[in-house]
Amino acid sequence: MKVTIYGTEICPDCVKAKKDLTALPDIELEYKNITGDTATLKEFLAYRDNDELFKEVKEAGRIGIPFFVLENGEKTFDIGNYVELPVAIEEAVTPAADFCSIDKKGQC
Repeated sequence: MKVTIYGTEICPDCVKAKKDLTALPDIELEYKNITGDTATLKEFLAYRDNDELFKEVKEAGRIGIPFFVLENGEKTFDIGNYVELPVAIEEAVTPAADFCSIDKKGQC
């Protein structure tokens, strides 16, 4: 299964999710670092600004990373709902409530 992850190397949850998914042999991972270049940041912001999935994230002052897009186009913050993760890995991929926050009160 191909999974695209939007994240950044300065977000511990993103780094951990990338590492854990890379270790799974049946996952083809495409990592998009939103702080690496403006084109990738604009791509992520297009999702964030226009997708209803981000409504609660934005209202809570969070960024919404790590953010996953599956090969069939489905989007999620919780990759564990789509990928069979061992318990140790699943615990490392933070649930939606802990995504990065702009006000620095949340995780990341």
